[in-house]
Amino acid sequence: MAEITWEDPYCAEGNNCFRIGTDSQGNAYIAVSGQEEHYVSDSREALRTLILEIKAGKADHLL
Repeated sequence: MAEITWEDPYCAEGNNCFRIGTDSQGNAYIAVSGQEEHYVSDSREALRTLILEIKAGKADHLL
């Protein structure tokens, strides 16, 4: 299993905090902060798009 480097948590007011991470091969991961062992993985671009939509307030109910 690859070593995942997690970024600082992103927390919106009143919502779950989540973290994104990458491994040495450039794969991207997302997890609820504090539960990094239960992550979702996809392409970096797909996760970046998801994060931007969440930050824009369009999908915060998904987490």
